[in-house]
Amino acid sequence: MIYTVTLNPALDYIIRLDTVQSADINRADSAEILYGGKGIDVSLVLKNLDVPNKALGFVAGFTGYGLRELLTADGVDTDFVELPDGLTRINVKLFAEKQWDINAPGPKIPASSLTVFYSKLDRLEAGDTLVMAGAVPENLPQDIYAQIMERLQGKGIRMVVDTSGEALRKVLPLKPFLIKPNHHELSELFDTEVSAEDEEKIVSYAKRLQEMGAVNVLVSRGKCGATLVDETGAVHTAGIVPGKPVNNVGCGDSMVAGFVAGYETKKDYAYALRLGSAAGNATAFVDGIASGTEIRNTLERYFS
Repeated sequence: MIYTVTLNPALDYIIRLDTVQSADINRADSAEILYGGKGIDVSLVLKNLDVPNKALGFVAGFTGYGLRELLTADGVDTDFVELPDGLTRINVKLFAEKQWDINAPGPKIPASSLTVFYSKLDRLEAGDTLVMAGAVPENLPQDIYAQIMERLQGKGIRMVVDTSGEALRKVLPLKPFLIKPNHHELSELFDTEVSAEDEEKIVSYAKRLQEMGAVNVLVSRGKCGATLVDETGAVHTAGIVPGKPVNNVGCGDSMVAGFVAGYETKKDYAYALRLGSAAGNATAFVDGIASGTEIRNTLERYFS
């Protein structure tokens, strides 16, 4: 079974209009509410690929109820901890002559709710996969992913971590099964400039991350595709689908989900990279998250 963790999920309120006038009322051409959160995106893609999974995390208030209802309607299985106070955050995405993103803070997570969350994690069994994705909210310890991994050490659970900065650095000694930095995050980790085009440098730093503890390192490289250095030291690279993408939201999460689904299915790293690349690319060419059919068609056409 695959489980995903989203510590600070959100509802995204997306507003579209031609221009924004500061001196007058602005009337939107359209508005919609979608759910957001990196782990949640992973769960949705896994569901679209018919891979059983469960989304874990925290929700609060009427917005948390709405988030859970939207996920249930889309067939995503959830087991969130309901917080006693606050609201699941609403992020505002305003598309006009340019794009504005306004991300709200999340609710506070008391120790009692964290205890309930840990009790859910304690039920995971050998052979399960746990995907921890996204930034750590300020009201939680920045090493919480490492704390989770320490708690589950020795149980035979594959740990996948998609985060950045110190939160990523802290998990490396605990030997995560997979990490997925992009080339910008490599630059941050090693305090140097890493170009997406420089595959040799990317491979070198990926191997350094393995020396620091990561088992497999998947580096997303934007227009240059993705490179995987697997646990045997083998290097696999996949390109991108030609054309002009329409969406850059959720592509990395889709890649993680596709990789996990591919490995879960065939235990083959080359195939996992191909399915991950197909999922990330398919999402880049649709509004929202790609469907299973769109991902499979992309896999067959460009990555088989």
